[in-house]
Amino acid sequence: QVHLVESGGGLAQPGGSLRLSCAASIAIQSINSMAWYRQAPGKERELVTSITAGGTTRYADSMKGRCTVSRDNAKNTVDLQMNNLKPEDTAVYYCNALQRGVTFWGQGTQVTVSS
Repeated sequence: QVHLVESGGGLAQPGGSLRLSCAASIAIQSINSMAWYRQAPGKERELVTSITAGGTTRYADSMKGRCTVSRDNAKNTVDLQMNNLKPEDTAVYYCNALQRGVTFWGQGTQVTVSS
């Protein structure tokens, strides 16, 4: 069982930045892959970025060049730095972990981009 807790969401202005953090209840080195997803009202949940235990990263086309995912093995956290935010980035952002074929989700954190 992996318990995930997101933090760092909030209100940002267009062009601004936010940093989200996901804290895992176990050592993240033992987790095959971790990811950030988001879900906007009326839309399906979509992948924002992922990072494997080996550090391989993947980004959604809509976020390439505007976000960076990183993991801190000492703190058991995975962070998402988002820059140049746009109103269309408004969504609930969820942390995801895949371990031994089982998927775990955090409760989500709201990101609102508005002037």
